Amino acid sequence: MKRFLKLLVIVLVLTIALSALQVAIVAQDEEILIYMQMGGTQGDASTLARTNGARAAAEDLGITLVEQYSGWDPQTMINQFTEAVAAQPTGIVIMGHPGEAAFEALVDDAIAQGIIVTSGNNPLPNLEAKYQVQGFGYAGADLYAGGHLTGEAMVAAGLEAGDEGLVYDIWHQEGRSRSSQGVFDALTEAGLTVEQLDVTNEVDSDASLAIPILTAYIEAHPNLRAIGTQHGNITAVLPQVLEAAGKAPGDIIVGGIDLSPATIEGIRAGYVSASFDQVLYLQGYYPVQQIWLTKTYLIPGLHIDTGVGTVTPENIDLLAPLIEQGYR
Repeated sequence: MKRFLKLLVIVLVLTIALSALQVAIVAQDEEILIYMQMGGTQGDASTLARTNGARAAAEDLGITLVEQYSGWDPQTMINQFTEAVAAQPTGIVIMGHPGEAAFEALVDDAIAQGIIVTSGNNPLPNLEAKYQVQGFGYAGADLYAGGHLTGEAMVAAGLEAGDEGLVYDIWHQEGRSRSSQGVFDALTEAGLTVEQLDVTNEVDSDASLAIPILTAYIEAHPNLRAIGTQHGNITAVLPQVLEAAGKAPGDIIVGGIDLSPATIEGIRAGYVSASFDQVLYLQGYYPVQQIWLTKTYLIPGLHIDTGVGTVTPENIDLLAPLIEQGYR
């Protein structure tokens, strides 16, 4: 009898394993269609590596990918999500900039329809916890920690207690100020006197508008020693700002984010002391892979931290070839 029961258990285990394998094979044979929010505009410095990562994952896994670009506008992201749901794709990758209140009912409805939803770049922790079993994950930096790391690198570049600093970022959107709050806290913990200046929606869409704003700020604050931001496109124009203000490299310590060509040159020239590297390529690759894993193998949502370092004058030459190819 014991032998019979043992044999029965083995048969049952094998049956379940074979059934799971058959489901996986069937899933792999189905077309997988993914809509993905990329963030800015196609090809811009804060978006290119993410796009390349997503395209690479789609090619590797045989996925049809539909790219959505919002110019970082939260309402556009909401509209894009509604359009994506109407297409009834396998999955949708969203960004958390509109906030959980704006997304919650829409995500509830999409998942109720059998659409896999996951996130990247800016987290939605409550929705992630609610739907992790259904594949809702996150691929991106720990934003506060990344900002704090940037601030620490700025201090190490030569700031001292009592210095004046500015953190210029999108303070009016809670979801987009976590990283800049990290910069602010790191600087104030080091004893700096730091002011917060809000980035308007217009500057958010066109960073060149920040040049006269920051030039005027520097003129009005002759003792300014530090400017921090966690806005990639503003980071890219900061070398222009300093040149326009008549500042030499190192006169004002700058900490930013992402790795546009202008930011790379700014780092090389010494205008940018540190730029937070959140590895955008992985923020493109992993969410696409997440939906494939959930669809194919019922893998729950994975929380992946892609931001663990800064790019500085000391390591820029090593990374530059990969940045120029759109991988970093």
